[in-house]
Amino acid sequence: MTTIKKLNSEFAIQEQLKIVEGQGGFPFIEIDNGKASALISVYAGQVLSFRPVNEPEDLLFLSGQAYYQEGKAIKGGVPICWPWFGPDPEGQGRPGHGFVRNRTWSLSSTEATPEGETKVVLKLKDDDDTHEIWPRAFNLLLEITVGHDLTLALITRNTGENSFAITQAFHTYFKVGDIDGVKVLGLENLRYLDKVDNGEEKIQSGEVTLTAEVDRIYNDVESDLTIVDQALARRIIIRSISSRTAVVWNPWVTIAKQMADLGDEDYKNLICVETANAAEEVVEIPSGGEGRLIARYSIERDQ
Repeated sequence: MTTIKKLNSEFAIQEQLKIVEGQGGFPFIEIDNGKASALISVYAGQVLSFRPVNEPEDLLFLSGQAYYQEGKAIKGGVPICWPWFGPDPEGQGRPGHGFVRNRTWSLSSTEATPEGETKVVLKLKDDDDTHEIWPRAFNLLLEITVGHDLTLALITRNTGENSFAITQAFHTYFKVGDIDGVKVLGLENLRYLDKVDNGEEKIQSGEVTLTAEVDRIYNDVESDLTIVDQALARRIIIRSISSRTAVVWNPWVTIAKQMADLGDEDYKNLICVETANAAEEVVEIPSGGEGRLIARYSIERDQ
């Protein structure tokens, strides 16, 4: 693994960005630019924390029992699901949600923008190991922009001779004060697949509230989504580009207790609302072409 000293010599930005040794010995990128603070793990290409400067609470939930081990996913923040979302689409027993969320990425560039934001680009390219799992040639980039808002852009470039198809998602864990006072706006009257109910297709009636385990894939999503969090007196706004799928997930009591990397009571303080291309929304990337999935997260306070 590239040394922390070498990474800092190439990518540190004075009084704004530095690379430190994080949990598990992984390189973590620490950002504090006057607009927000953030923490990014180079392993998994994963934002772990984001907090605008005047906000008392983090945007993101991160489990205190998360694994920081090679080959395991980190529970919380923004895991990247790619090149498939959910179970192996070909039924070959490959890992759920693809293979990039438990693989070490590389730092490609860092930049202090004229607007006072900080931009980090991580990259992951195909190699012999990835070919064993998914025999495609690709160059995957994750652009992370940290300002008053957090913007993520996942860029898939097909460097092979044949087209390939992907599904993908930002599996974002949002921190909430109390799940009982949370609702999600913007999904009213949309079709969704209820994975808790054997994938039955249903129609969303009114705003989304949670009183039990929820695992739903919403189709034909067009507008911004809003998470209303009464306990923290804030709203989280999710704006997406090149996505018409949204996933809402909370493990609730039983599954939370079954997860070794999640506390028994953690379900009360998280909700995943995921920007995705999933289920019937499959993205075809032609040879030499690229696809982009973009999400922008902002916090609005109740007055």
